[in-house]
Amino acid sequence: MTVKLRSSLDAPGLAAYAAAQVNAMFPDPDAVSADDLAPAVEAALPRLEHCFSHVANKYFFDGERAVFNHLHGDQYAMWLYLLANELHRLGGPAATCSKLFLLNKALHGLDAFYEVELPSVFLLVHPLGTVLGRGNYSDFFVAYQRCGVGSNNDVYPSFGRHVTLRPGSAVLGACTIGDHCQIATESLVLDRDLPDHTLYIGNPKTATLKRQDKPYPLWRV
Repeated sequence: MTVKLRSSLDAPGLAAYAAAQVNAMFPDPDAVSADDLAPAVEAALPRLEHCFSHVANKYFFDGERAVFNHLHGDQYAMWLYLLANELHRLGGPAATCSKLFLLNKALHGLDAFYEVELPSVFLLVHPLGTVLGRGNYSDFFVAYQRCGVGSNNDVYPSFGRHVTLRPGSAVLGACTIGDHCQIATESLVLDRDLPDHTLYIGNPKTATLKRQDKPYPLWRV
């Protein structure tokens, strides 16, 4: 498959780069080679291209092609998640998947486990301290720094399309978040459903719900 992607490193370079990072971070006897990562790199690149091509930002899409820079922190955090997830999908070693996950956590402060299925189109913005658990995600999902998606009584949230989690927000438990919703900065949604086009502000005791019609400005749809 031809990937319409302008990348700072080609596929072999990305495999070698990630392998070198993993081995430097985890110098155990079970070293990871570029060849070990190559199939996942080839499979993850089309996913990356598809995702980035929907982001209306010159650093992600230049008007003609998706753009990937391995030295762009947000982009590389998204890439390491995709690489670990793709290796898991291909039946790769759990230890290697875990190393890629932990590398992402160490480099970017992002906790997005390789078994979590993020949607095909998502965006992470400065994701330091963000934890994305085993929710049910939909396309055009955005998470900023210090966001949390997690369980309450072993039940995880479900998200519609075009959901944005602003910095410091969290969605926990039995929540169904509708399409075109935003969770405001430092807000907590706990075991609560939100209808489409909702801006949620506050916490379970003091929540304010407002109509949210303005779309997130950074999507190409």
